[in-house]
Amino acid sequence: MRNNTQSFDFELALDARGVSRRSFMKLCGAVAVAAGLGEAAAPRVAQALEESVIGAKTGSLYPVIWIEGASCTGCTESFAQVDTPDPATVVLEMLSLNYSETLSAAAGESMELAKEQTIHAGNYLLVYEGAILEGWGGQALRVADKPGTEHLIEAAESANAVVALGSCAVNGGWMGANPNSAGALGVQQFLEKNGIKTPVINIPGCPANPEWLVSVLVDVVMMGKMPELNGEGKPAGIFNQTIHDNCERRGHFENGEFVYEFGTKEEALGYCLYPLGCRGPQTNSNCGVTLWNHGRSWCVKSGAPCVGCCEAAPNDPGHNWVEVNTPFRSRHRDLRVAGITFQPEQPAYILTAVVAGALVIHGFGMKVSGRMDGGAPFEKVRRWDAKHPNKSIGDYGNIETAVAAQEALDESLKSKKGGNK
Repeated sequence: MRNNTQSFDFELALDARGVSRRSFMKLCGAVAVAAGLGEAAAPRVAQALEESVIGAKTGSLYPVIWIEGASCTGCTESFAQVDTPDPATVVLEMLSLNYSETLSAAAGESMELAKEQTIHAGNYLLVYEGAILEGWGGQALRVADKPGTEHLIEAAESANAVVALGSCAVNGGWMGANPNSAGALGVQQFLEKNGIKTPVINIPGCPANPEWLVSVLVDVVMMGKMPELNGEGKPAGIFNQTIHDNCERRGHFENGEFVYEFGTKEEALGYCLYPLGCRGPQTNSNCGVTLWNHGRSWCVKSGAPCVGCCEAAPNDPGHNWVEVNTPFRSRHRDLRVAGITFQPEQPAYILTAVVAGALVIHGFGMKVSGRMDGGAPFEKVRRWDAKHPNKSIGDYGNIETAVAAQEALDESLKSKKGGNK
């Protein structure tokens, strides 16, 4: 239990950073939701924060190495950009960011030395952003006079855990798309291939929501445990539900109310964007719960169909979100067979044309063979009616006359067949 002095010191620490207690609790609620605990768990998260690194006086900053692979640094920008003192900065100050090619002020040899010293000391967290490039013996990405693949191996071997941040780090992202000439793949697959057993936490997204990383840091840094992961190594509380599950437009989906064209009345009414290519039903993420830009909005709320940027199978670079979901605003994704890319409608059109052509050829063949001339005469009386005149279904007027006519017709056909023989 914390005493009043500790609580007072913590309040001062928040105030010094321009963060109100209310804002801090709001952050704790968001972190609890992102971790799949629900807002009711916010007090537990707050207590963990107060009693661990944030509340500590000295020496408790957790070392982090943040390596950029083949990336656009979008995940770094997503996590680091704050325009005013923000509750997330409190969490950032739990960390000693010993190495970051984007955020560190230092560069060159001093930076590489800091990374080596951190690896040697151990007890650190590795955040890897961007794809790993195996092409040309790892020379597709060369940093500090070494292949990029070596940097990852060295840093991952001694880390307590590796966070693969963003879809590129999870499975190669858009760089893993066909033809993948640089040999892009994800962190988990690469480490497994090289026999490195350091646990990997996969956080997809392009870019990843910063609150997802915060929730992982709360688990790993302060609570001293790995978050619950699903079968793809992704935090289960975040990625075990589809965007469609929590979408604010789902009611319109259930009612059959859709937007078929931008700029229409249906769009103004906020109807479902499924016909415009929204990938929400097949994309696993809680974007509609953990919003973006300080909780202001997210893609679908802003009027854009989900493009499924969180879809990334860790052990399959070909299952990257670009290859799986393009073209984004078409209802159907591209199909690929033996290196050929096409839309599902194309084989349907071809099959329809083949069937129609076969029917036309069959018709001409029937005509040429004479099988369409004359043809078999229709029965004047159903055979069942002829055998059961008292239970006749058809209306023939005088049933006896109709039966006699049918019998005469049958005899005529039999004699014709005999003559043909």
